[in-house]
Amino acid sequence: MMTRFEFAAPHRIIFGSGTLQEAIPAALQFGKRAILVTGSNPTRCKPLASLLTDAGFHVAIFSVSGEPVIATIEAGVETALREKADLVIGFGGGSALDAGKAIAAMLTNPGSLHDHLEVIGRGLPFQHAPAPFIAIPTTAGTGSEATRNAVLASPSHGVKVSLRHPLMLPKVAIVDPDLLRGTPPNIAASTGLDAITQLLEPFVCSRTNPIVDALCRDGLIRAGRSIRAVCSDLPTDAAREDMALASLFGGMALANAGLGAVHGFAGPIGGMFPAPHGAVCAALLPHATRINLRALQQRHPGHPSIDRYAQAYAFLSGNRPATPELLPEWLVNLVTQLHIPGLATHGVKEEHFPVLIQNARQASSMKANPVPLTDAELGEILKISL
Repeated sequence: MMTRFEFAAPHRIIFGSGTLQEAIPAALQFGKRAILVTGSNPTRCKPLASLLTDAGFHVAIFSVSGEPVIATIEAGVETALREKADLVIGFGGGSALDAGKAIAAMLTNPGSLHDHLEVIGRGLPFQHAPAPFIAIPTTAGTGSEATRNAVLASPSHGVKVSLRHPLMLPKVAIVDPDLLRGTPPNIAASTGLDAITQLLEPFVCSRTNPIVDALCRDGLIRAGRSIRAVCSDLPTDAAREDMALASLFGGMALANAGLGAVHGFAGPIGGMFPAPHGAVCAALLPHATRINLRALQQRHPGHPSIDRYAQAYAFLSGNRPATPELLPEWLVNLVTQLHIPGLATHGVKEEHFPVLIQNARQASSMKANPVPLTDAELGEILKISL
């Protein structure tokens, strides 16, 4: 019998080369006073700001330096209130989009951000729908344009936690592969491996469903054939389109199924160390895959996720026949070719393992891992990933 499931996505997705122009008619339905949330280099959003201004919008630019912390969101909400913003537009990588989502949510909901945060807060639902939010990604990896949560760091707690609600899905997601032009190869590599992680983990996780399966299959094929090209000195338009779609599909997949051990660790590591999320996922992915597969084969030899690892290898590599053991080997080779550094580069040491394992067990992502892992297995993942 078919398992019951639900599926949620942004209210409207606009995909394709040149679709940035669609931001103007999309935004007009929500008002004419916009706060434009962007990354640490606000000059990148000037063309969009000019388009909005020419269309009669009042635009306030709010720049997010690095991955957002709780204080960033509080400052963004103050700016939005001061500017009397009708809507929020996120333009940039995952940090800018997550910050925009959180600002939109808190703009219409009184009280403290801590009232609604998971793990370190009270986790209370919102009383009111967020302000309208338009997501425009300029990197291909996080899939934040299609998720219902915002990942925020709390330096005082040394963790990353989510602000989460079904109504936080963007009203409009505009995915223009042209915006990936100029992405440095190292950023393309780490974000691209984040996209692969967010396709692989939902595909093998304990809560997958038929729609997620379809998205993951197509996304893995696209990412497998294009990630090396998009990380080269001369990426093609076709490669950019593939990776933009892979990122979008990964975002929808994780939002509707779940993730696993890689993201279970990525939050605690990102909360304790100045480590970019994509780079952390990339360092962990081959080894978490290997340990998960071994645990399944030892404890649940007939588990369907074992065959899914084999399928994932076939999708990514284009090779058949496929066996599950080939997947971690393929991932190790990819990470090596793309010069992904180990976790030690970010300051992680064996002395940090106990607290990282403890925090990872509390992470929502770990709950969907295809098999429960022991502390010894989790420690092994970290040790090999150094």
